Amino acid sequence: MTPPANAHTHRFTVPTSDIDELGHVGNVSWVRWVNEAATEHSRSVGLDLAAYKELGLLWVVRKHEIEYLGSAFAGEELEAATWVDSIKGATSLRQTRFYRDGKLLCRAATTWVLLSIATGRPTRVPPELLARYA
Repeated sequence: MTPPANAHTHRFTVPTSDIDELGHVGNVSWVRWVNEAATEHSRSVGLDLAAYKELGLLWVVRKHEIEYLGSAFAGEELEAATWVDSIKGATSLRQTRFYRDGKLLCRAATTWVLLSIATGRPTRVPPELLARYA
């Protein structure tokens, strides 16, 4: 799946702290980067953690599915692309891709659930949030 035109992208350099005992980026780092890409996307549409708290809402991960297609190494520049693929009720499916020089290294699909901070229960995604990610 190619990222759509409205995908949020950002570039970053792989730090040595993300290199594992095999000499490449470890799987835990890829998961963290998936979460960071989602956070950066939300910030870019004006929905940082403070904004969500003000709305009384918070996203939590229900499931990550990650496929590793290539390795990344310290000092390399990568591009992350992420977008909301679908929203239904309280659930959002987000896609994330990582590239080096145009080559796909990793793809992830993350299921997020929107919770009410007051109740801790899932809550339907309001239309004003839907519009931000369109």
